[in-house]
Amino acid sequence: MTTHTSAADALVGMVEASSLSAPAGLFRALADPSRLLILRHLLTGEHRVVDLTQHLGLAQSTVSQHLACLRDCGLVSSRAVGRASWFALTHPEAALDVLGAAERLLALTGDAVEGCATARRDVRTAQGARRG
Repeated sequence: MTTHTSAADALVGMVEASSLSAPAGLFRALADPSRLLILRHLLTGEHRVVDLTQHLGLAQSTVSQHLACLRDCGLVSSRAVGRASWFALTHPEAALDVLGAAERLLALTGDAVEGCATARRDVRTAQGARRG
């Protein structure tokens, strides 16, 4: 009989030992398409808000709000240089790992997420909040 602990067993133990609010908060922070776009762009290096608005075609207020969320979640940091703030990922390797894992999982599940009514509603709600 094997007595080793699998990664899944270890994860179940962690879930039982801790709250799921922090992981759920992380996934909520990553759930907005504009925030994902900003995160992906920051993988190339640090940028100012004006750079992100030009490169991504998003409004300055949208970029600023999303960067504030990402900074509050500890995913992005900023440093002041003169009157400008430069934004960078706090842990680019880990962010790349998470985004890569999401891509791998999506490749395995096909279009199932696109067919999920809850996921579509959450994305539409996030998009509507940005417009309104």
